Amino acid sequence: MLRIIHTLTIIALCVSSSVSLFAQGDRTVVADEQARLVQGGFQFTEGPAVDSQGNLYFSDIPRNQILRRDPDGKISVFAEPSGHSNGLCVCGNWLLACEMDGRLKMFHLQSAQETILATEFSGKRFNAPNDLIVDSSGGIYFTDPQFRAPQPLPQGTEAVYYRSAAGEITRVVESLKAPNGVILSPDEKTLYVIPSMDSKMWAYPVEEPGKLGTGKVLCELQQAPGEENGGGDGLTIDEAGNLYITSRSGLQVCSPAGELLRVISLPEQPANVTFGGQNRTTLFITARTGLYQLEVSHPGHIFPGNTAVLDAAAQPEKTEDNDQ
Repeated sequence: MLRIIHTLTIIALCVSSSVSLFAQGDRTVVADEQARLVQGGFQFTEGPAVDSQGNLYFSDIPRNQILRRDPDGKISVFAEPSGHSNGLCVCGNWLLACEMDGRLKMFHLQSAQETILATEFSGKRFNAPNDLIVDSSGGIYFTDPQFRAPQPLPQGTEAVYYRSAAGEITRVVESLKAPNGVILSPDEKTLYVIPSMDSKMWAYPVEEPGKLGTGKVLCELQQAPGEENGGGDGLTIDEAGNLYITSRSGLQVCSPAGELLRVISLPEQPANVTFGGQNRTTLFITARTGLYQLEVSHPGHIFPGNTAVLDAAAQPEKTEDNDQ
């Protein structure tokens, strides 16, 4: 009889929760139990990033647009065409973008002036740059998987690259299938790479900017029903080093030690996520046709980047003197 009561209690707790049945561990990382729809009607949203003024930028890949949502909630087109931009990252006055048409570039936040940062490696165009993160030296790690890339792949392989502050490109990871999301730990001593076709999430020690040690498996994602080796997509990180990874199962929260803390279900499959809001405790989640938000307990980490390096890389704006 006691066993029956215990079983019924567990079932009742599971049914009453709006969080996935996979949820476990420290439940305090999430303040709200449900994500709220901010705006729908998009085609495929990706790459959210927030600037210091509270503006949220995100890509709508099929529409070939980068959109901007201001702190009052008004959404406008920031850049069109965007080169089918995917992952975005703000550093100082610059919005960096992975262009799935084969380039790494950035836009000035005020003028939307575009600067191309990288187009090729070893004389061949990139496949389809997907996601990126800027380190404090001004170097940029970015993934280059197969999604939306020409076939056969221009690079012949899927990889992670590093653009140094001096503009040199090196290939730093080439052992993963479909490397997608990428981010640094708050102390920038670990690079996390999220593959989309493997349940294993990877962590690489950063020996120096652009030089990685041997990677190890950080954690394995919980699988959606009917899936056996599904991976992640995008991710973000909070000040405590917890990772928020988008997947077919929802938003999976993983500790720096690799413990799965939560799996949060959403109405649509999430693609990417970032921190924003007044205290950086709001998660903005791009999920197929919708933009969602969710309140969490730990503030998001702010990467300082290196604005001076990006300023130096920018192309000078045209003037009448330059035109002559």
